[in-house]
Formats: sequence, structure tokens, C-alpha cells
Amino acid sequence: MGFTVLIPARLASTRLPDKPLADIAGQPMIVRVAACAKRSSAARVVVAADSAAIVDACSRHGVEAVLTRTDHVSGSDRLAEACGLLGLQPQDIVVNVQGDEPLLEPALIDAVAALLRARPEASMSTAAHAIHDLAEFTNPNVVKTVLDAQGLALYFSRAPIAWWRDGFAGGINTLPPLAPLRHIGIYGYRVEFLRRFPSLAVAPVEQMEALEQLRAMWHGHRIAVHVTPHAPGPGVDTPEDLARVRAVFASGAA
Repeated sequence: MGFTVLIPARLASTRLPDKPLADIAGQPMIVRVAACAKRSSAARVVVAADSAAIVDACSRHGVEAVLTRTDHVSGSDRLAEACGLLGLQPQDIVVNVQGDEPLLEPALIDAVAALLRARPEASMSTAAHAIHDLAEFTNPNVVKTVLDAQGLALYFSRAPIAWWRDGFAGGINTLPPLAPLRHIGIYGYRVEFLRRFPSLAVAPVEQMEALEQLRAMWHGHRIAVHVTPHAPGPGVDTPEDLARVRAVFASGAA
């Protein structure tokens, strides 16, 4: 059975204005992301945009897009609306690919979709990879996760977890013996859950960590995690990030 990739795209960005339309080797970034997603096994790739300018840019490049409301507070809210606009069925699987990840591996999209299909006890799926750099482990902008024996998330945090009590007695100067995992911001959902998610009460721990996936866990939903051996390519949040990604495309490596 196929799945649908939905790519939320919001024109406003404090660090990089008009980010979805930023040129990367002659095409808008959102089109580059959609092209990456089309190389997966997805039956359909759709951009869920908050601006007619994004929809028009997608249309010019043969990318399907729907125009959603401008007042959504999160990408998942935007995707929930898109599911209704597209007439997706409750048990259909949707993979949320971020609109600023033009170097994401298509195989990772497939793995997240396949994992959710194989794990009926999970409401969501996502991905992670091992951290080998101490600076990443201690960086609050790098989200970490810890899994149980079945590969389900126990928690997500901006803090360095799991905490190595004895090894960190003198400060964090080495990685723990259990390789920590960096969360990758890609999500699989069943449409039924995705459309219900915005109505769930915001969790206190979600507000504290500023991590939306903790809302699902706080309400008792499980998240299955695919652990990949490969770190994803760099995303685009700042002008410096954009320059790095442009350089990758210019070199022919993408």
C-alpha cells in the first residue's frame, strides 16, 4: 500500500525570509524538497502551503500543492487541514517531510512509512541516528531521544540524555558508553491520528522542551523510531545553512 508525503511550507521565517522560495541551483527550495520526496516510494507528494506564492511556484515546476490557512500554530495543524482537503482516509499513512530539508534521503522517507505500517501499536513513527560528537550531545538545539527494547521512544529532550551518572561527575567531557541518539525531524502518521492531534491539550512538558511530539506521548500515544546509520544532510534555517546547501548542489553531490 502506498503512502502520501506532505510537506508543510510557511512563507514567514524570522531567520530566512521567504525561505521556501529561496533559490537552490535554479529551483525554489520547496521544489527541491518535493523532488527528493518523489524519489521515495510515496504514491503522492503534496506541499501544504500558507501562501499563494508557494502554490504558484510549485505549480510552475509540476509539484502538487494545496493552499491552507495562514493561522496554523504548527506544521502538524497545517497537515491535518491538508488531509481533509485531499480527502485522505483515516487509515492512510502520511509522512511529514520538513520543507527545509532538500538533502533528505528518499530511503529514510520509505523507512519511516514502513515502520509505522509494521507497528500498529504506534500512533507515529520518526527517525534517529547515533551521536558521535560531544558538541552535538550537549547542544540544546540538537534533540535527543531514548528508546525502549521494542524501539519505541521513551522520551525526547534537548538535554543530553541518557545521563551517565558516574561518567559525568566531573562535567560532560566525553560521550556515554550507550551511544546517544539524535532525533531527525521526519514523522509518519495515520491520518486518523493526525487529524485528531491538534485537538489534544498542549502538554506541560511539551511547552517546557518546545517539542511538539511530547504532546502525543503525554496523552499516551507511542512513537516508533527508525534508527538509521546515516546522519541526514544539513537542513536550512539560516543564510549560512542556505549557502552550504547551495554549495552541495553546485558541486553536483546532490
